[in-house]
Amino acid sequence: MSTMKKVTMTLGFTLVNLMLFVPMVLAADGVEAAGGMTDKAYMALAAGIGLGLAAIGGGLGQGRTAAAALEGIARNPGSSDKVFTPMILGLALIESLVIYSFVISFLLVGKI
Repeated sequence: MSTMKKVTMTLGFTLVNLMLFVPMVLAADGVEAAGGMTDKAYMALAAGIGLGLAAIGGGLGQGRTAAAALEGIARNPGSSDKVFTPMILGLALIESLVIYSFVISFLLVGKI
């Protein structure tokens, strides 16, 4: 099995587990789970994992965007002015999604 397939499967299982267990934890009011973790501990864990995934996704997206733009400019140097503005707009939108997850993680931590 390829490394990319293993990483994708691991992330998929992690996301499925988070989607299954986070609603149950948020439904409980300060009750300790069987493992001894409270709902506040799960909120802190969700904030950390969410911010980490957003940072990884944003970094990968920005890297691919810049690589594609630079490759396009290298193949056709005359198109640099036409490629540069959409690239900057795309990078700003990717960064805004990461900042949005940063704000959401602060809101989750603020509930603790």
